[in-house]
Amino acid sequence: MAQWEAELAAEAEAATGGGGQDGGDLAAEWEAMVGGGTMGERFNMPHGAERILNQDEIDSLLGFDLSEDDYNERSGIRAIINSAMVSYERLPMLEIVFDRLVRLMTTSLRNFTSDNVEVSLDNISSIRFGDYLNSIPLPAILAVFRAEELDNYGLLTVDSNLIYSIVDVLLGGRRGTAALRIEGRPYTTIERVLVQRMVEVVLNDAKAAFEPLTPVNFNLDRLETNPRFAAIARPANAAILVKLRIDMEDRGGRVELLLPYATLEPIRKMLLQQFMGEKFGRDNIWESHLATELWTTQMEVRAVLDEQQMPLSQVLNFKVGETIVLNANADSPVQLRCGSIPLTTGRMGRKGHSIAVRVEQPLASTTKRRLAQMRKK
Repeated sequence: MAQWEAELAAEAEAATGGGGQDGGDLAAEWEAMVGGGTMGERFNMPHGAERILNQDEIDSLLGFDLSEDDYNERSGIRAIINSAMVSYERLPMLEIVFDRLVRLMTTSLRNFTSDNVEVSLDNISSIRFGDYLNSIPLPAILAVFRAEELDNYGLLTVDSNLIYSIVDVLLGGRRGTAALRIEGRPYTTIERVLVQRMVEVVLNDAKAAFEPLTPVNFNLDRLETNPRFAAIARPANAAILVKLRIDMEDRGGRVELLLPYATLEPIRKMLLQQFMGEKFGRDNIWESHLATELWTTQMEVRAVLDEQQMPLSQVLNFKVGETIVLNANADSPVQLRCGSIPLTTGRMGRKGHSIAVRVEQPLASTTKRRLAQMRKK
């Protein structure tokens, strides 16, 4: 029995004491590999030196930063994914249209509310339609409207702050007091009707803003409170988002106008043109200068008494002194031409020592159209 106990003690000592050096080295190596350092530090691995990225570096690499609200300033893999999206900056005329919309809304909403209203343009950005629907803060009212001439739809979102502010202003709320907000309930019929009237005012201003560029009518189709029922495009389709801020002294809110690129496609060429100031591509100075130069332009007018067709062999055999008989006399009408375009007719005569033509008919309407086409070319 004593001998068996001695053998067990020897085996235990050999397992603990004899391998203590190797066991300590192995524990130190495991500590260095797993728990001995922090994320992002360099350490020796069995196959060489490696580095583990921290969470900030991973977010920067992938381009997913939840703190960013600007959809145009993305980097990394997310920028590659969204590279197919067209930037609104390629449509420079849109800025002029929306600036005009802000001025029109400021005047019309002042008349609508009989209050001091200030409308400001926050930003214009490009966004995918599905991302926008997921980012709408609820509760809100979404107005779906149709652009008749463009044969497509758009979306106008009114947030809850502006809804309660409009209701408070139109129903005689006192100034200097914040609008009462009651969350957790659907909007009443009175609130929806008042917001619908405001949306119609905004759509009329949008029609007037696009008028110098192209005539388009924006007609209200329906009002929705659930974003799922306001789907007017596929979630992956690109759209232009315009954020407007409406302030009525200490009250106000936001209006967001979303136009899919499919809606703007019929007038894309018009939106691509460069502009000067706020004249929608027109310059009054250049127009007056061009008109002045056109009035002083000299043009060659030919008086044709008769025309004859001859074979080329006869023309080549012309000799000096030969006479060509015309099918006209002194009283025959003379046709006045500018190049190959007939202008009018007249009578040939003499004034002083010069041969003159007296115009007897006004310019034909077809001639005016052809001359206008030539000037455009």
